[in-house]
Parts: sequence; structure tokens; C-alpha cells
Amino acid sequence: MGINSRLSVGIHILALLEINKQGVNTSEYLASSINTNPTVVRKITGLLRNAGLVEVHPGVAGAKPAKEISEITLFDVYRAVNPDHEKELFSMHDSPNPMCPVGKNIQGSVEPHFKNAQRALEKELEKVTISDVVKNIIDKENARK
Repeated sequence: MGINSRLSVGIHILALLEINKQGVNTSEYLASSINTNPTVVRKITGLLRNAGLVEVHPGVAGAKPAKEISEITLFDVYRAVNPDHEKELFSMHDSPNPMCPVGKNIQGSVEPHFKNAQRALEKELEKVTISDVVKNIIDKENARK
């Protein structure tokens, strides 16, 4: 599972935990909403738990946010679902040919742009909370009725 889907699944889990806070949030229930396997949900929920974003209560009780969702940003989720420190969205390929004019200069030519894009992504994710996402979901659902 790539970072993009881990991030979206993590956000989905937190939003659903809030929207269904009066219900039972087992991995099977969460997986049915995400349309994935409960094992995937348990893995992502474990990452969120390790980051202090969810509390997990094995068995019937399921999980719940560990703090107010207005305090959890999408950047927090992004960091949580990247346990292998895949913090950089973009990376350069290894060992380009130093004898080639492109090979010896490509990293220095492209890496600054990758770093700028990474910073822009992180700044955007820091602006949005799970509360913002939940509000948007509820607004969309109400507009359908």
C-alpha cells in the first residue's frame, strides 16, 4: 500500500470514528466503509495508535480518536502512516552515470524542486484538521437530502 492510500485510509478511519462515535467501530465495520480488508484497517489503526491519534479497545469496543479531532491535522496523519520514514514524497534514483552530462547534474537540478514541492504539501496538510474533513462530509451528506 503506497503512502497516498495509507494517508487516505488513515483520514477515512479518523473521520468515520468521529461520525460514528456512538457506534461500535470494529476493524470490520471500518473496513466495510473503506471497502478494504479488516487487516488493512488494523495495520493503519495501529500506526495511528502508535502516533497517539487513536485509542484502540480490542474486541467489540473498537477504536476512537485519542484527542479532539480539531487538534489532529492531515499532516499528523501523514506522519503517522509513514512509519518507515518515507517522509519524502519524491526521491531521486540512485547512482546516475557520472560520465553523462545529465547523469552528473540531474540530482542537483531536480532535488531543490522536489524539496519545495514536499514543503508545499506539508504546509497544506497542516492547514486542514480531521474536524474540517468531518464537517465537509456532513455538509455534503446534508446537501444530498
